Amino acid sequence: MKNNILIVDDVHPIFMEQAEARGYQCDYRPTIKAEEALQIIGDYAGLVIRSKFLVTKQVFDIATSLRFVCRAGAGMDNIDEVYAIQKGVTLINAPEGNSDAVGEHAIGLLLSLMNNLNRGDAEIRAGKWDREGNRGHELKGKTVGIIGYGHMGHSFARKLSGFQVDVIAYDKYKTGFSDRYAREVSMEQIIKHSDVLSVHVPLTAETNGLVDDEYLFHFKKPIFFINTSRGKTAKVSAVLNAIKQGKIIGAGLDVLEVEKFPALTEQAWFDELRQSGKVILSPHVAGWTFDSYRKISEVMAEKLINLID
Repeated sequence: MKNNILIVDDVHPIFMEQAEARGYQCDYRPTIKAEEALQIIGDYAGLVIRSKFLVTKQVFDIATSLRFVCRAGAGMDNIDEVYAIQKGVTLINAPEGNSDAVGEHAIGLLLSLMNNLNRGDAEIRAGKWDREGNRGHELKGKTVGIIGYGHMGHSFARKLSGFQVDVIAYDKYKTGFSDRYAREVSMEQIIKHSDVLSVHVPLTAETNGLVDDEYLFHFKKPIFFINTSRGKTAKVSAVLNAIKQGKIIGAGLDVLEVEKFPALTEQAWFDELRQSGKVILSPHVAGWTFDSYRKISEVMAEKLINLID
C-alpha cells in the first residue's frame, strides 16, 4: 500500500476526507504511543504528526517505506530535517493554516499588556479600583519590530496595519521582502528603534537562546516583548531580568523554554514568572484555534497532490 498514511496525533477529519479523495488510505491513531508506532511505521508511506511525536534518525531508519511526513502546524523542530533530506523523505508543514491565529493572538497579548487588562480585571475582582495604576499605552505612533518575516511575522504585520504604527522587520534568511505592511531593516535598526519586539522564528541552532541578557541589553528604548514562536528562542530568566531593569515594560509569552506541568514548576524562574504582574502567559495556543484546526488539515491535504504516484 504505497499511498497509506499513519496519523499519530489529532487532526481535523477534513484531512482524512480530502486525502482519501486523492487516493490515499488513512490509518487514524491519535492516541497511539510512540513505541507502538515504531513497531508498525515500516508499513507506511506517509506519517502525520503534530508536536508530541519526535521523528528522529531512528524513526527514519525504521520507516523504510516512508516517503513523506506531514507536520500539522508550522514548526518542524521535532523532525530531523537534515536526515530526512538524506533519506529522500519529503517534509510538509502548514504555516498557511495557522498564521492568522498566531497574528491575532500576538495582537491580543500586546493590547492586553499595553492596557493592563489582566491586572485591572484581577484587581477589580479583588475589590481594588485603581485607575492611575492601570493607565495604559497607545499603539499609535509606536515602532513595532518583528524578528522573522515568514508566514507568522507577515500575519502579525498585516494585523497591525490599522493601528497607525511603523512596522520594521528583520529576517536573516531573506532580503527584499518590504511590503505594504512592514519595512525591511537590519537587526541594529530593530534594536535601536523598536517600542515593541515580537519574535516569529522557527527553533534552530541559531535561534535557540536568541533573546538573552546580552541581546536585550542593547535595546535603546524600553519595549513590550511578545513571543509566539518557540519557547527556547527566548530565555525566561533574561526576560525577567530585563523587566526588573526596566528594559522590558511587559512581556506576553505564549511559549516557554519548558512547558507543561510538573516540569514547569521545577524551573528556577517559575515562581518569579508566575508572580510577575508584567507578564501575560498562555499555554502555547497562539496557532491553535477552532478555525486553524480545520485550516491546517486542509493545507496539508492540498499539499499531498504532488506526492501521489
